[in-house]
Amino acid sequence: MADADYESVLCVKPEVHVYRIPPRASNRGYRAAEWQLDQPSWSGRLRVTSRGKAAFIKLEDRTTGELFAQSSVDQFPGIAVESVTDSSRYFVICIEDGNGRRAFIGVGFADRGDAFDFNVALQDHFKWVKQQTEFAKQAQNPDPGPKLDLGFKEGQTIKINIANIKKKEGPAAKPRPLSAGPNLLPPPPGSKTPTQHSTPQPAADAGMLFDLGGFSSEPAASTAASTDTWGDFTTASSSNNNNGQSSTGWVQF
Repeated sequence: MADADYESVLCVKPEVHVYRIPPRASNRGYRAAEWQLDQPSWSGRLRVTSRGKAAFIKLEDRTTGELFAQSSVDQFPGIAVESVTDSSRYFVICIEDGNGRRAFIGVGFADRGDAFDFNVALQDHFKWVKQQTEFAKQAQNPDPGPKLDLGFKEGQTIKINIANIKKKEGPAAKPRPLSAGPNLLPPPPGSKTPTQHSTPQPAADAGMLFDLGGFSSEPAASTAASTDTWGDFTTASSSNNNNGQSSTGWVQF
């Protein structure tokens, strides 16, 4: 079933008065002061309903609910409902009898708040109708608009900063090996490897290393031992030469 088949109640006011109004004399609008306000033609209940985009003003008996007159409203403000120029509690509405005949009558509310609610109910309904019409037009003719291009252009790059990662500048440096000093011979077996803070010793001259039997092969020690040992023989040889004697089996240096 279509939504137009449902009737919604927008506003209900329990007391309203209906007046016969004289024909409009000019385009200046209706004036409620020209009506006989103390002699209403009818009094009863007013209901404002809606079916689809149309609104209806129904004048009903307040006890039985019998319909006295009805006005179909296609727009507001418009010809169907018009405010008077000298009061906010009175309106002129166009009623129909269902046979095509129409008449204009005056409607007045005893309370100013009721008149305000009647006016707002019609305004809200036709504001909703306008919104629905705009939505329907947009659905039939959607606006394509500019498309959002999220692709990268040629040569375009992005930069991403990630915490705790430092940028490396230049090629990675290779660790340099520890230098053992110029012409440093490897340590002998069983010796202790010098620590990082030890001062490297200068390399020994290979020409000074010779074997003297039980003598030490260290340069300084061998030199001292040779001097002391051969010193005795040199002294003895010198004494023998001085005495004119030679020692058999010993070679004089």
